[in-house]
Amino acid sequence: MKSENIVATKSYSFARRIVKAYQYLNNEQKEFVISKQLLRSGTAIGAMVREAEYVQSKPDFIHKLSIALKEANETEYWLMLLKDSQYITEQSFLSIDTDCKELIKLLVSIIKSSKSDITKKDENVNC
Repeated sequence: MKSENIVATKSYSFARRIVKAYQYLNNEQKEFVISKQLLRSGTAIGAMVREAEYVQSKPDFIHKLSIALKEANETEYWLMLLKDSQYITEQSFLSIDTDCKELIKLLVSIIKSSKSDITKKDENVNC
């Protein structure tokens, strides 16, 4: 039985929230440019996490998750811009930004741990 992949589950749920936010921004706010950027970066996080599930090497895994981290950081930027431009409320921003920050923390932790594993293997080989 395969254990649950927390970052995959959370990034997928986050992508669903981003799609809903995009729909709201398009239909209700008539905002088409920033919302498209948000859609691209916000859904790319989960896509990169999904790609990382079937990589061929640990460095490739780290690379995919590093791209996911960059996308999460970009998503946070677009969310802040939408809030500061008053397209979304402070409450809406805080709700979705909390999830974004959680993904960032998870990705940073996994990347650091994976890099540490590579360093330990390299040290063991050189002994």
